Amino acid sequence: MTKGILGKKLGMTQVFDEEGRAIPVTVIQAGPCVVVQKKTEQSDGYNAIQVGFQSEHKERRLIKPARGHFARAGLKPTRYLRELRLDNVDNYEVGQEFKVDIFGAGEAVDIVGTSRGKGFAGGVKRWNFGRGTMTHGSKYHRGPGSLGASAYPSRVLKGRKLPGRMGGKRVTVQNLKVVAVDPERNLLLLRGAVPGPKGTLVTIKSSTKSPAKGN
Repeated sequence: MTKGILGKKLGMTQVFDEEGRAIPVTVIQAGPCVVVQKKTEQSDGYNAIQVGFQSEHKERRLIKPARGHFARAGLKPTRYLRELRLDNVDNYEVGQEFKVDIFGAGEAVDIVGTSRGKGFAGGVKRWNFGRGTMTHGSKYHRGPGSLGASAYPSRVLKGRKLPGRMGGKRVTVQNLKVVAVDPERNLLLLRGAVPGPKGTLVTIKSSTKSPAKGN
């Protein structure tokens, strides 16, 4: 059964397995989350639940439609609100709270986050272009170079790799292994790296692939 939860990336550390091997892990504060809305195929065309995370959000910061949305559900406003598409939503009810213990050690999960933004970057850094020679007065070092023919089509074709903003995009890392779960502190330890800097929101969903990486 597909299941998911929202969390916040806390950082990376390492743990040791039974054989004494160091395992790099990402620590995520996952949940507790609350179901704000249910969506079904009959009413919305697909099955999903709308999940709220971090309930300490101040109501005065919300726009009126958002206030009405939470009031209709009879819940306090949350800072984050995301949809999780599930195969079956019959097991969930509005107002239901679920925590990190929905996952167990050894399971495989997919992580969705926003990668670290790196600002404006040139073609060498952004696309791994090769540079020109640095000696003998070439006057061409790290520039983008020729962009296209002059006679036809007399323009730069769409999709060409050029300098621009790097990072800051939605990234999905699939098939990460759950190393440990700490229900008391709502912590989830995943083997490997997770996109984004510390403190960013991530979505954790059960993976369709098996087995998890790191077995």
